[in-house]
Amino acid sequence: MEIWRSLAEVPADLGPTAVVIGNFDGVHLGHRRVLARARQLADERGLAVVAVTFDPHPMAVLRPDHAPTQLTTIPRRAELLAEAGADHVLALPFDADMASWAPEEFAQRVLVDTVHAAAVVVGANFRFGSKAAGDVAMLTAYGRDHGFGVEGIPLDGGPMVWSSTYIRTCLAAGDVAGAAEALGHPYAVRGIVVQGDQRGRELGYPTANVPTDGLTAAPADGVYAGWLRRLDTGERFPAAISVGTNPTFDGVRARRVESYVLDRTDLELYGVEVEVAFVDRLRGMVAFDSIDALIVQMADDVEHARGILDA
Repeated sequence: MEIWRSLAEVPADLGPTAVVIGNFDGVHLGHRRVLARARQLADERGLAVVAVTFDPHPMAVLRPDHAPTQLTTIPRRAELLAEAGADHVLALPFDADMASWAPEEFAQRVLVDTVHAAAVVVGANFRFGSKAAGDVAMLTAYGRDHGFGVEGIPLDGGPMVWSSTYIRTCLAAGDVAGAAEALGHPYAVRGIVVQGDQRGRELGYPTANVPTDGLTAAPADGVYAGWLRRLDTGERFPAAISVGTNPTFDGVRARRVESYVLDRTDLELYGVEVEVAFVDRLRGMVAFDSIDALIVQMADDVEHARGILDA
């Protein structure tokens, strides 16, 4: 897997390709359907699959006040795209200049001149070019004149429309199970474990603390069952996870993800990059009247999490 960060980084001798285009944030089941079709065409015709995505999200340039939080960083998105069938990822640096390209200019510069598209697969609602003037019909006509075929794939699974917006809505409501259903896997965040206030350790439940950066989506404040995975060793541990600002202790300024690995008080994770995956929501965030009441609830959370993860 190679990640190219500009048109200039794409090798000049790249052969013909099957291309998918989109933001691919989260690489949900709809995206995977598009990748699966491109992979099928590539295998039949001896092509490499190139996934073309954008960094940052176009809305961050066109309407910054309405830009969505991202579900995946570009490196993580590339990993997921590779799992779904991509051979290479072209992460185009989206800026005001690219936003001004007419659909024909985008197709010529990216698909024809750079990645040598022989086949293009996109979502059925795909739009591109300045003012989103290009659509699947326009791209199909352009491809007919420039040597590549185009397919538009519906991004739905029966009654469910798979979309990154839907997944963000689920996360904002704490519905991590709904997000997982659309993604095809539990939603996860990654980060370096930092030292917190160590109150969990004092209460008998030491946690691995990962700050949220405000750019990557995190579930609504609350307590969840899930998994913590060390990215350096691949070890995975069942966990009870708190997202929020510790209201019982007057809170902290920044939201953070705190994971208690079930039945483990011996783990040393400071400075380790981890992935925290959310399986189900246990409850909302509550400010308790006493430390004793909090400890009782934490014990109940751990058993509830254990039951969910064992199942």
